[in-house]
Amino acid sequence: MSKLTLEALRKLREAKRNEMARRESDGTAGTILIGMGTCGIAAGARETFDAFVEALAAHPGLKHVAVRQTGCMGLCYAEPTVEIAMPGMPTVLYGRVKAEGVPQIVEEHLLKGRLVSERVLDKPAVDLMKPRKS
Repeated sequence: MSKLTLEALRKLREAKRNEMARRESDGTAGTILIGMGTCGIAAGARETFDAFVEALAAHPGLKHVAVRQTGCMGLCYAEPTVEIAMPGMPTVLYGRVKAEGVPQIVEEHLLKGRLVSERVLDKPAVDLMKPRKS
């Protein structure tokens, strides 16, 4: 096993600090909540979580969106499940969100304010949704 240098340890510490900062919800503009019960983890929720952290890091305009985990949401058949709460939009629950589907959700839902309909499990009635101003 190779030894880590002091510089490598510092870089690792900074990377982990940035990753942990993504989990803080105080002062955030939105929250992404990922079901990480055993059913979710077995379905790939850990990879989905990591993909959201990476995707948000790639978009500086989304630095105030927190990524958090929760236990089972009771929808084991639709794991991994992801609940997104953003200002000006209804809270939406997405299902079967694999890591490869994360970029589409970030692009459409978080950046453009449009729901990714084919993955939506639960959302408010259409008359409660207000169009987002660009």
